[in-house]
Amino acid sequence: MAVNLQSGGRARGGRRRRSRPMAEINVTPMVDVMLVLLIIFMVAAPLLTVGVPIELPKTAAAPLPSEQEEPLTIALTADGQILVQNEAIAREQLIPLLRAVSEERKSDKIFLRADGTIPYEGVMQVMGALNASGFRNIGLVTEQGGPKFDGSDG
Repeated sequence: MAVNLQSGGRARGGRRRRSRPMAEINVTPMVDVMLVLLIIFMVAAPLLTVGVPIELPKTAAAPLPSEQEEPLTIALTADGQILVQNEAIAREQLIPLLRAVSEERKSDKIFLRADGTIPYEGVMQVMGALNASGFRNIGLVTEQGGPKFDGSDG
């Protein structure tokens, strides 16, 4: 048997074997894109959150949406009286009454209305009593039409 040494080891008439196409996916560009998207969402997410839900007297804020359960309302009058749902109560009765009410209610939402002439300290004392009574979602009620930060009125 004779061996042809001139062919250089090529198979069948001098044709080379074709290599198959690569069937693997290059994951590196996909990982790069995903990391960029992750960074974008991490930076943008804190900007999408709503600020502190507290309204102060005489603002241009819109009213809060109504709920199914009638909201509990506490009012502080200019002469220092505390009204719970339009019923006057003594200051020392506020926390026990609110604790009993909070056990019966599903929602911990409460609205606080205070006369604009009451010192800030008096409003904060009542807010502390509301918090101690189990109400953590306190909304301060205001009137619309107050001054805006752009210098215009109402």
